Amino acid sequence: MALVIFDLDDTLINGDSASLWLAFMVEQGLADADMLEQEAAMMQAYRAGSLSMAEYMDFTLHPLRSIELTQVADWVEQFVEHRILPLVYAEARALLADYQQQGWRRLIISATGEHLVGPIAQALGVEDYLAIQLTHADGRYTGGTQGVLTYQHGKVVRLHQWAQQQQQSLLGSHGYSDSINDLPLLATVGQAHVVNPDAQLAAQAKARQWPQLNWA
Repeated sequence: MALVIFDLDDTLINGDSASLWLAFMVEQGLADADMLEQEAAMMQAYRAGSLSMAEYMDFTLHPLRSIELTQVADWVEQFVEHRILPLVYAEARALLADYQQQGWRRLIISATGEHLVGPIAQALGVEDYLAIQLTHADGRYTGGTQGVLTYQHGKVVRLHQWAQQQQQSLLGSHGYSDSINDLPLLATVGQAHVVNPDAQLAAQAKARQWPQLNWA
């Protein structure tokens, strides 16, 4: 079965789910409002390809420390329904459906925590996903991460691990992303596509003759 890989944030959805989640937590009184300014500065570094994802996750997971997994899942369910699904690109929905109809295996791989990516993937009807793994103990989040972070080259590492475990070939695979952070991932797949790319990725796409999609 052929494989198609999608980035999530600013690729399938018009926004960044981690940033939107922090804003949601602030609105619900679950996180301090002063976190928003610092997170915005971190996202500028992300767009430049210079963010320390370990530092970002440590910062943004702080409000979840000692919170029960079931409670977070309830919050995330509301978040996905009201804040994420309205932001899904119509073109993304159509493309996901097309690949499914053609019998492709669909995988979402994101540099966002699994507590968000899993439910979003499920809401989009995508069974397979890779995301940053969170630590928990006694049914509560600890605020930490584990394993290789699905960020920049870490996405490639985790993809190869997953493909080996699943006995899934990457030959002839397709990939979609918007960000220069995913250049290693796009260079790994058989046919890369860029979606509303940032300036750095657009230049790479032009040089490598990758198709460019403009979704509104």
